[in-house]
Amino acid sequence: MEIQEPMIGKLQLVINWSVRILGLLMVFVIIMGVVDVGWTVYQKLMAPPRFILTISDMLATFGAFIAVLIAIEIFINIIVYLKDDVLHVKIVMATALMAISRKVIILDLDNTEPAYLWGIAAIVMAVSIGYWLVVYYNLEFSTGAYKKTLAKNSQKGNISSGSEETEVESVNK
Repeated sequence: MEIQEPMIGKLQLVINWSVRILGLLMVFVIIMGVVDVGWTVYQKLMAPPRFILTISDMLATFGAFIAVLIAIEIFINIIVYLKDDVLHVKIVMATALMAISRKVIILDLDNTEPAYLWGIAAIVMAVSIGYWLVVYYNLEFSTGAYKKTLAKNSQKGNISSGSEETEVESVNK
């Protein structure tokens, strides 16, 4: 990326270091999450009746496991951002899908209002459809990559409209 103004370059440097610090903090959060999962499993196994996990114990443990996996996905987002200097929509959407899935897994249906369930269902559908579209069309929204993706998909026949022909020609030049 060509920087023309010195101040923008300095601000970009501050942002890059901030993202690196976030990466270090996320590693700490992941390690603490793993410790918490281990502690949770230990406590559940040692509570009477010993060495038996009830369904509610397993759901609590699954929630802790998935929380650590979400933290790992966020760490991957940070790493990809540092490498490519752009957020990849596919990874962000996958993280969102995992987070809402965690909410569904640990949901207590006995104490949940129907409107809340409809809202969760709408979010699950919206994020799922969005993720499917991003994967199906292999969309990348970084600088210049969107036009290349449109060109590639229009050549495959995935996208068909007259406007992409000019973009295909401009990308190929």
